[in-house]
Amino acid sequence: MAYTALRLVIKSYYLSQVVSRGLQVVSGEQISDGLDLLNDLLDVKGSDLRLIPYFTRATFNLVQGQELYFIPNLLQIDALTLNDGVNRYLMIEQSRRDYFATSRVDNIQSLPMTFRQERVLGGTNLYFYFFPNKVYTINYSGKFCFTDVALTTDLSLTYDLYYIEYLRCALAEYICCDYGATFPDEAKIKYAEIRKKLMDISPMDLTIRKRSYFNNGFGWDWQTINLTEGYIPG
Repeated sequence: MAYTALRLVIKSYYLSQVVSRGLQVVSGEQISDGLDLLNDLLDVKGSDLRLIPYFTRATFNLVQGQELYFIPNLLQIDALTLNDGVNRYLMIEQSRRDYFATSRVDNIQSLPMTFRQERVLGGTNLYFYFFPNKVYTINYSGKFCFTDVALTTDLSLTYDLYYIEYLRCALAEYICCDYGATFPDEAKIKYAEIRKKLMDISPMDLTIRKRSYFNNGFGWDWQTINLTEGYIPG
């Protein structure tokens, strides 16, 4: 059964008690305001990735000699690898300081081994070093921002029912704030319970990996660059 945005807006008004169920009907102006608030709510979710439980698996191709790539609507990458044909290579994510504020030779084209992701307006910039010496395929898992919905949008095609229920509670709280009303205590308790559980569904992978010069016998020096072109044993 379809669960439209219109149905969500109406149920959120009833949950907020701004409109009394069985005694009042959600008006056209209230529905329009509710849709605007729902889309505002979906946009705000991009500021707290813990409340977005969905990962997307995607790919794109690197261009020879090109360092920077823009991925629209991407919020954050959790895992990224590089493929050269059937061979898959681990890529090391660097901090902002390590990538942008350390000494290096900028014109080296080889197998990219490090990357940096930066949130920007409308998506994420991805930087790769070494600059690609040919076309490679990037495979990644990440979280993307939610898109705006219309009243007729079937939310069940995009969101699980538990997440729609979370959105109902969150939208009801938004409606109370917009109308200057008090969010009912029972709804507040339910909202807090759902929100807490939601944060544990798909957390980001915070595993720490260290790479030592001495463990592998290789470092990013001139010998490694010139002799191996970036190909080193795992």
